[in-house]
Amino acid sequence: MADDLRVMRDGDVLRLTLDRPDRLNAAPPALFDAIRECLGDLDGARAVLLCGEGRAFCSGADIAAAAGLADPYVALTDHYHPTLQAIADLDVPVVSAVRGAAAGIGCSLALAADFCVASERAYFLQAFINIGLVPDGGASWMLPRLIGRARAARMMLLGERIDAATALDWGMIHAVVPDDMLEAEALALAHRLAAGPTVAIGLARRNLTHALDSSYPDAMAREAEAQRTARDTADAIEGAGAFVAKRNPRFLGR
Repeated sequence: MADDLRVMRDGDVLRLTLDRPDRLNAAPPALFDAIRECLGDLDGARAVLLCGEGRAFCSGADIAAAAGLADPYVALTDHYHPTLQAIADLDVPVVSAVRGAAAGIGCSLALAADFCVASERAYFLQAFINIGLVPDGGASWMLPRLIGRARAARMMLLGERIDAATALDWGMIHAVVPDDMLEAEALALAHRLAAGPTVAIGLARRNLTHALDSSYPDAMAREAEAQRTARDTADAIEGAGAFVAKRNPRFLGR
C-alpha cells in the first residue's frame, strides 16, 4: 500500500498524500495502516500535512477492499480507528488540505487534524445513512463537539453534503481558500506550526482533546501539569529571552 501513500519531507513538515486519484482516494484499510506507520516515526518532523491527490481528499473507505475482511468491525477496530487515534495522540500539530470530497472516513480523517483548510470546491459528507449504515471514524464524537448536536444530526441522519463555505460558517473547519491556493496555504500553515514551540504545542493539543470530556477543575489541573513541563523546555527559555529582548523567538522544538 506504500504506492497509495506519497510521503515527502518539506523541511520540518511531513507531508502525507493519499495517492489514489482514480478512486477519488477511497481508502482501503491498508492505506490507513500506512498513514499510521508514518505517524509512528516522524523522524524529527514538527508538523504533519495530510493531502489528497487529484480532485478529492478522500471519498471514504474503499468498500471493495474492506469487504475482504470478515467483518466491518475488524476493519474499523484494527485499521481505521487506530490511525485516527494515532493522530489524536501525536505530539505535533496536524493540518489537512481538502479539495473536493471529504466523505465518510475521509471526513473523519480531515476533521481529525488540528486545522482543516478547504478549497472552495471542497465538501464534507456523512453519507452512511443513505446506504443503511452508521457514521464511524469517531464522527459521532467529533461532529457534535465541532458544530453542535443539531448540525451533526443534519449531517449524520440526513446524509446531506456540506459545502466548504457552510463548514466554515459552522466552525467545522479553519479556512476556505481559492482552489489554486490550497496546497500553498495549507503548507504555509504547517510550516508556521512547525516553527513553533513543539513541546508546548503538543501539550496544548492534548489538553484541548481532554478538555472536551473534563470538568473545569480537571482541565485546570491538567494545564498546571503541562505548564510545569513546558516551562523547562529550551523553547520556553528562548521565548522568555526573546520577549525581554523584544525580538522574535527562534524555537527549535525542544
